[in-house]
Amino acid sequence: MHVELNKPVPDFSAQATGDQTITPASLAGKNVVIYFYPKDNTPGCTTEGQDFRDAHADFAAVNTVIYGVSKDSLRTHANFKAKHEFPFELISDPDETFCRLFDVIKLKKLYGKEYEGIERSTFLIDAQGVLRQEWRKVKVSGHVAEVLAAARTLG
Repeated sequence: MHVELNKPVPDFSAQATGDQTITPASLAGKNVVIYFYPKDNTPGCTTEGQDFRDAHADFAAVNTVIYGVSKDSLRTHANFKAKHEFPFELISDPDETFCRLFDVIKLKKLYGKEYEGIERSTFLIDAQGVLRQEWRKVKVSGHVAEVLAAARTLG
């Protein structure tokens, strides 16, 4: 089962920094941005996280919380979050269950070798738990501003 636009997000449970368990019930009443990224402490992922960090107050002003997701451990996430002063939690998905729910595990190539990895993607869920927008194959530059503009339309 995968998420679908304009449908409620299926039930899930995910572990996040801050000793949190994220579920649809824990997100109810808030708009939610969930962004998937390949790996902590890599240039593109760091820049993307910093962009979300810098826009955090703007998202909060429109009742929107942010979560970053990768396969890194909670410990690695906690260090990454502290190092860059991210004001939002990071979800650890080492077994790819959450990633597969959002269908972000894709075949990738690096130096001619194929492997499965996270395709940089972002999802916007409204306060009723319905997926309202998705961005796949995200390019970091300008992306956060586009997500913020979409979040503002949710009211």
